[in-house]
Amino acid sequence: MTDGKVGDLVPSRSSPTVRRRRLAAEMRRLRKESGKTREQVAQFVGCSPVTVTRIESGQSAPRVADAARMLEMYGVTGTRREMLIALAREARRRGWWQQYSVTPWFEVYVGLEEEASEIRSYESEAIPGLLQTEGYTRAVMLADVDVPGEEEIQRRIAVRMKRQERLTGDDAPKMWVVLNEAALHRQVGGKDTMREQLRHLVDLSRPSRVVVQVLTYSAGAHPGMDGSFVILRFPEPADPDIGYVQYRRGSVYLEEPSDVGAYAEVFDHLRARALGPDESRALIARVADQIT
Repeated sequence: MTDGKVGDLVPSRSSPTVRRRRLAAEMRRLRKESGKTREQVAQFVGCSPVTVTRIESGQSAPRVADAARMLEMYGVTGTRREMLIALAREARRRGWWQQYSVTPWFEVYVGLEEEASEIRSYESEAIPGLLQTEGYTRAVMLADVDVPGEEEIQRRIAVRMKRQERLTGDDAPKMWVVLNEAALHRQVGGKDTMREQLRHLVDLSRPSRVVVQVLTYSAGAHPGMDGSFVILRFPEPADPDIGYVQYRRGSVYLEEPSDVGAYAEVFDHLRARALGPDESRALIARVADQIT
């Protein structure tokens, strides 16, 4: 890695999750290059080896003093040291989502999504959260096995609506969604709610930064039959793509290039088999009009 500008390390947006991830990669690389073990680093810094592991895996951000000691051990000085210390400070900031007490495994996703420059998503059953209306979101929650209380529902809705603000901001990410046709016909929340949701989807798909394609029933068997997934891309080359697969009680983050590449290939096949954006918009509008 070069002794470049501050921008080489500090991204333009402000997600501490992404900065923590980048800092983790830097600290892991520096330790390996120095030939030190985690135990040696822990002894020098005055912490446990588990703490070093958590820092290098991005599970937690180091205290600035600990980061400084680690850099001292690795022989990092000058501008490079200043940039990494600044990154450590930013990694410890609180993101807006933390005030909502978001589930820990989903908090990581929100932090990554906050700084993504491109979001690619395949959805097999439901409209993606970033494109949902409040009524649709509420109906999905009320259909759960363990229905949350009203206060919890309001909290989750607030988080989802806050996330959606990025789609209309100056630095909005490009969003590309392939939506299984089944999600259009499943009447979540009843006719009025579903009609509103579909029309909202039509409106959102008009700007060039939100692309929606429908994978129709006529497409038959397809590579995405394993289920939904998301691929996040970031503006800085130092932040590689991430694949995200959610299940009922948690999620899996894919960072190995081969794993992310496999999902990217599936996504390319799905969008090739789906209707084009204009045809998809027309289909969504027709389904909405047919709900009477």
